[in-house]
Formats: sequence, C-alpha cells, structure tokens
Amino acid sequence: MAGAGKSWVGRRVETALTKGLTRAYSTVRVDPAKFLLQLRIAYRLPVSGYRGVYSLEVSELDAVADSIVRSGMRIAAVEGAGFGLGGMLTIFPDLGILSAITMRTIQKLSLLYGFEFNTDDEIAELWVAAASAAGIDISRDLLEKEVLNKFVPRVIQRIAARASREVVEKWAGRMIPLASSAIGAGLNYWFVRAWGERAKAHFREKHLRLRQRSQQDALTAADLPIPPASDS
Repeated sequence: MAGAGKSWVGRRVETALTKGLTRAYSTVRVDPAKFLLQLRIAYRLPVSGYRGVYSLEVSELDAVADSIVRSGMRIAAVEGAGFGLGGMLTIFPDLGILSAITMRTIQKLSLLYGFEFNTDDEIAELWVAAASAAGIDISRDLLEKEVLNKFVPRVIQRIAARASREVVEKWAGRMIPLASSAIGAGLNYWFVRAWGERAKAHFREKHLRLRQRSQQDALTAADLPIPPASDS
C-alpha cells in the first residue's frame, strides 16, 4: 500500500509540475523590454540592448545573476510558507506557482547573459537551459528543436518527471503539523536556489563560449591581408 500511495503522489506531483511549467511557458513570461530597463535602473548596467552585455565584465553579470537567483529564492520561500500552512493538501497549487517562479528566474538569467527568446530556436534553447537546471541532459533531443510544438512539451514532461522525484522525497516533511509552513518555505527556497545556480552555470558557460568566439573572429579578421586597391 505504501508503494501504491507513493506512486499516486508521484503521479500527481508530476502532473502538477507539467501543468505549472506549461502555464509558465505560455502565459508567465518575462517582458524583455521591461527587464532591460530593470537591468539599467535597478542593477545600473550601462547597456542599451542585450548585445551590450558582452562588453561588460563577466563578474558584473555574475553579481546580477546571483541577485536574481536570491530574489527568486525569497519569493518562493514566502509563497511556500503560505501554502505550507495547508500541509500536503496545498502542495499541488504550490508546485504550479513554484514552476512559474523558477521559469521566470531562468528567463531573467537567459536575458542577463545575452540570450533572448524571440524566435523558435531561442525558445528551444531556453528549455534546453531549463532541462540543464533540472539536471537533465537532453542532447539526444536537440535535432527536434526546430519542431517547437513537439520539442517543448517533451522537455517539460522530462523535467517534471525528474523534479517530481525530488519533490516526493523532500516535500514529505510538509505532513508534519505546525512545521509545514517553515518546511514549505525552506523547500521552495532550496528548489529555486538549486535550479537557479544550475541555470546560471549553463548560461554563463554559453556566454563565455560566444565571447571567446567573437574575440577569435576579431583576431582572425585583424590578421587578414589588406585587399589590393581596385584599378578603377
């Protein structure tokens, strides 16, 4: 019976995460223009567009990234404390909101490191990063990125399946009376911290690769011989 009960909870948790991530994908999206303004005013980054982040010191971007993750952690903790009062009864709506908070954090990190999500390919890359944040390697699925309507739901399903195992193992403490609010806050805080740090590492590494490639291209161009002047 215990195994069957755990299996039922696991399925419910996976369904809640799938719905939450799908909703986050379709409705709860960061506005790039507003976030750019936030980077300029709140974080004092001297950029007029997202390409401008490549001219900044990486340490500046890292500091802002850490702040973004901490902000997501605080919001998730407050949300978890409120829903935690209901114990296991409120875990499913809690997971839906937690999914949205986590995805918005990942989207902000993507923009911060210079990766927008306007095209289908960019949106697919965002979900590759989300999978990386969940600790999933989806390299075998990369060939299907161009079919976005098939790619994203499959990635969401795999993320939800992976995350549900963590939730079932760690969220059981919410069954403890009175302590469930503090436990809910702590678990949500830990969840966003873990996913945010992995997403930061993903975007940071990709940012450094592009920056290095750009520098190499510039050096290569500088070494090119000057073409002869035209007789005309």
